[in-house]
Amino acid sequence: MAFGSLPRSRKRQAAPSSSDSQKGSPRRGIDDPVILKRATRVRRGAIAVSCFCYLVAVVLLILVEVGNTHISNVQSDIFFFKLDLSDILPQSAPTSLTLQNSIARTLGLHDFYQVGLWNFCEGYDTDGITYCSTPTALYWFNPVEILMGELFSGASIALPSQVNDILTILRIASNIMFGFFLTSLVLNFVLMFVAPVVLYSRWWSLPFSFFAMLSTLLVLVASILGTAMSLIFKFALTSQTDLNVNAEVGTKMFAFMWLATAFTMLAFIIHAGLGCCCATRRDVRTGLKGGRYHKQLAANNDPNKTATSG
Repeated sequence: MAFGSLPRSRKRQAAPSSSDSQKGSPRRGIDDPVILKRATRVRRGAIAVSCFCYLVAVVLLILVEVGNTHISNVQSDIFFFKLDLSDILPQSAPTSLTLQNSIARTLGLHDFYQVGLWNFCEGYDTDGITYCSTPTALYWFNPVEILMGELFSGASIALPSQVNDILTILRIASNIMFGFFLTSLVLNFVLMFVAPVVLYSRWWSLPFSFFAMLSTLLVLVASILGTAMSLIFKFALTSQTDLNVNAEVGTKMFAFMWLATAFTMLAFIIHAGLGCCCATRRDVRTGLKGGRYHKQLAANNDPNKTATSG
């Protein structure tokens, strides 16, 4: 009797050991944070890169916005173009004028004028910038009004006819450029914080890619307008050799706005790619992507494999 009951007692003891082994190694579901983190690793990396691109673009666009607005070592060097009138040749000048350090001073003008997004600044070669106009939304630089208003009574200069012809174009281009730069700055700032939402579902990539493309187009068009406006203005003034006016484009401003364009475009390309590539959390849960993780889970949750290992 004792020997006959021995196998039964062993079976009774073996049964709970199998269940205990299953309890000791709990099954990991597809909602497990570790599994989701591994499956979406590439997508999270791409989102991090895009956020960094937006951050750099925001910093560069802020420099574009604040450039030339105040007298400082940094802001004063950020401008679209600079007019050097120190050696300008007048069309007429009264004999009562007292000769100053430069021809421009003698006529009542400043030696140079430089233009930013919000205002213009003026100054002398010996003293640097002495005055910046009040920053104004939708600002545009009118050289005829400013220069003619500063000339002493009886003095006159002959501005090229090309300058008068492009004043209307200059005003429209300046207003569009101002609005596009500011809107792109706001969009990039918002997208930088909203970008992680595309990690959860591919459906978020479509509207996000649209706004990323919109921001790219805005900053691209604004940069093109700023570049074209500066180069056209420089050509119109320097084409008249008898006026003896020099013009300089702002290399720092050009570098900031085109780098901002490049980083914004790179962020858009990344999010456009995320619309069809890289698994999202929803893809992993529904099995659309991340198949190897589903196979791994199936193997880990196989009761036969668990019982055998137990």
